[in-house]
Amino acid sequence: MRRKLGIVMVVLLAAVLLGTVVWAAPSQQADLFQLFVLQARTDLELLANQALGEGLRPDTWTFSTDLTSPTVVVDLWFDNEQLADEIFGTGNRPEGWFGATSSDPELLARNVRHDLELAADAVYGERERPDTWNGAPPIYRCSRTVQNIVHLLNEIYDTRPTTPDSVFDYCAAVQFEIESELLPVIFGTEINAELQLMAWSLRGDLERLADELLGLAQRPPGWIGNLGEDSPTLLPDASTDLEALADVELGVSQRPEEWARFFPNSPAGAYRSLRFNLETLADLTLGAGVRPTGWEADNPIYGCDPLVQVLVFISQERYSFAVDETFADSDRFCELTTFEANNFAESPPEIVVEEEEEDTRFRAESRVAFTYLDVAATQYMGPMPYGVEFRAWYRNFSESNMMFVSGDNFALYIDRRWTTLPEELFVQLPTLDGVRPLAFCDAPWCNGPGPTPTPTGSGPLVALLAGATPAATRDAGQIREQEGKTQVSWNHVRVTYLLDRPEAGTVQVALEICQEPAQIACEPVISVFDNVLGVPKPVLSQSNGLNVYEFRYGYNSDVVIEGATLVSPDVWISDPSIR
Repeated sequence: MRRKLGIVMVVLLAAVLLGTVVWAAPSQQADLFQLFVLQARTDLELLANQALGEGLRPDTWTFSTDLTSPTVVVDLWFDNEQLADEIFGTGNRPEGWFGATSSDPELLARNVRHDLELAADAVYGERERPDTWNGAPPIYRCSRTVQNIVHLLNEIYDTRPTTPDSVFDYCAAVQFEIESELLPVIFGTEINAELQLMAWSLRGDLERLADELLGLAQRPPGWIGNLGEDSPTLLPDASTDLEALADVELGVSQRPEEWARFFPNSPAGAYRSLRFNLETLADLTLGAGVRPTGWEADNPIYGCDPLVQVLVFISQERYSFAVDETFADSDRFCELTTFEANNFAESPPEIVVEEEEEDTRFRAESRVAFTYLDVAATQYMGPMPYGVEFRAWYRNFSESNMMFVSGDNFALYIDRRWTTLPEELFVQLPTLDGVRPLAFCDAPWCNGPGPTPTPTGSGPLVALLAGATPAATRDAGQIREQEGKTQVSWNHVRVTYLLDRPEAGTVQVALEICQEPAQIACEPVISVFDNVLGVPKPVLSQSNGLNVYEFRYGYNSDVVIEGATLVSPDVWISDPSIR
């Protein structure tokens, strides 16, 4: 069902479209962002008029134009998804649709602008827009990876592309600029010992592939064959020979669309492009994943698009991002890594910068404190040796003694009582409310993650278990009484399975909660509370307008699953063998 726009909304939108509403001049960054949101809302309403009929909207349309509202961007996204359902069909989206991949308002607004242009392409035609269309700079038409690289270049390196907006194929042009001009900013221009060794290994693999394809010691005309380990032209010569081999195997100047260009001004970037092309040629000629004996490449990331490699590198250097090792044996490694790297780039851990006096104040030493990767103390990393120094950053809620600390090659959760940090300083730490710091441990004393050892009757483990503050919980029955929601059970929850990780016993799913077990009248799940950890489950991404969460397989009664009008205290998640 649809309803007519209210008179006030019609007048407002008409005034905006005709330019008769005078908005305050954007004198601050916040004002520029509000203008961006307003223009996106105006274009959305214009597109809705064209697609649905003048003034017609779905019954759940928000009509949100209050730029001071904390939900104005979420409302914009919600209406854009409703319009997409009308244009493409419920739950259907065109290739490259972003959806809601971040809770950051600016990134969410960016995503809406990108998706809005895709919807406009479908309604008006590609690059066809009415005269009253506001539009946005062409960067908002580019892929998620390109936009995130440009975002990080600005945030971290204070560097921005200079490609003119007027270039016809802007996204291809800005990618070319990243590869040709900005890689030295990211990777540098020097060849260190590690890179020289990697280049030498690449040369060896190129020779192995040539032996496999052409025969032992048989080479194309003009083959350089530079085997000098310390040669300054090792990479350029390898590029020349790789192209010669590709001419023989694929045809002169015949290359796959994803074939990367060689840019010698950044040796590290050049190596990544060459390794990607070499892996691509091996896949095309020998078969996916088939390699000659003695092949030296051992990092699957080099088989991924060079731009993805750039995004991963920046995230690793700046935020210690780690590629999920469980992806290594998957034939979807690059797809999964691209998804994870983009998610991470859009929600990186906060880098806390403190003044030296403040930093020193919260420094202390371990007294053989047990360490964990999570505040719930389920991923044990071993005892922190006596005397190891750390800096405390956050404390847990309520009366809990758990705190997040960092030191030389580690960032972990420990119990304050097994440190020298006084309680009066501990209580001055900010809480973990709204913060998800990145935990890791590369120190020599780390030996996890693993299960917490069995208590022996004394020491920090017993104190931790005995004195731990019970995790906050939610009760579906109380929600039903206090918020007027109807309580249902697990068979009312519709599960859409997206990404299985059987090696970890988990799966990423999109959830809806329904009025009846037949699962016909359903509403999106808007919140999942984890009663084990005492915190809401994080929303990993969006799929067809639904929140995506990660669950372990099997029956789970330690959650509270909420929709707008329904709530369930349990859920059943099938493993792949049952499905």
